[in-house]
Amino acid sequence: MGVTMTLAYKGELHCELRHEPSSSTIETDAPKDNEGRGEAFSPTDLVGAALLSCAVTTMAIKGPKEGIPFAAGVKGRVTKEMTATPPRRIAQLIVELEMPRGLDEKQRARLEDIARNCPVALSLGKELIATIAFRYPEA
Repeated sequence: MGVTMTLAYKGELHCELRHEPSSSTIETDAPKDNEGRGEAFSPTDLVGAALLSCAVTTMAIKGPKEGIPFAAGVKGRVTKEMTATPPRRIAQLIVELEMPRGLDEKQRARLEDIARNCPVALSLGKELIATIAFRYPEA
């Protein structure tokens, strides 16, 4: 089953996107380094955000099904780097995740594998460098 999203171009490099099933909306703007004002996520920012949220969501779905506790409170960040030479594209996405307490080595390894193989990660082109680093609190 497909999901429909629609777009309305608002002018001046601003778009409004609507997620039809939920009616939620987000806006995009071109980044400052590409003729925009950087007043909202850029389309390429959304790719980084998608990888970050997909990795966490997929761990939260699959972990408990495999008996691995996955509590709220996981935090993350993604840094996006664009190419320096044409064609303009995402060169690298660096994801950093602060993981929950109480996971043994086997559980950590499994969650890391789940995150690195989330649907967004598997959809990225091979030329894009995407790394996911995991930080665990002291026991």
